[in-house]
Amino acid sequence: MQRDENTVPDTAEPPPQAEGSGAQTLADRVRLALRKVKDPELNLNIVDLGLIYDIVVDDEGKVDVDMSLTSPGCPAGPQIMGDVENAVKAVPGVVQLALNLVWNPMWTPDRVEPRVRAYMGL
Repeated sequence: MQRDENTVPDTAEPPPQAEGSGAQTLADRVRLALRKVKDPELNLNIVDLGLIYDIVVDDEGKVDVDMSLTSPGCPAGPQIMGDVENAVKAVPGVVQLALNLVWNPMWTPDRVEPRVRAYMGL
């Protein structure tokens, strides 16, 4: 899938707009949906935890999400992956989802949003 203007880099925040706003891109709406998915062990959303590496959307509504987990043996991994799939597929405009679990680069606490890292005392 070719990256285009709908690509949201892993560090980008969506512009402040009302949820469901017609001005939001599909990638923005997917990112908002992913903010509702929490790591059940940490009770923090996976976007702020830095587990979402990339979101790529094409003009037909096909979405690629590259994500990781806090560790390869994460016991909550299957639940998180299922929650991601359900959240993304529920976003209006998403026709197809390719969910890619990636380990390069490995997740580290440095990927956590700075404000959340401070809250966690990291």
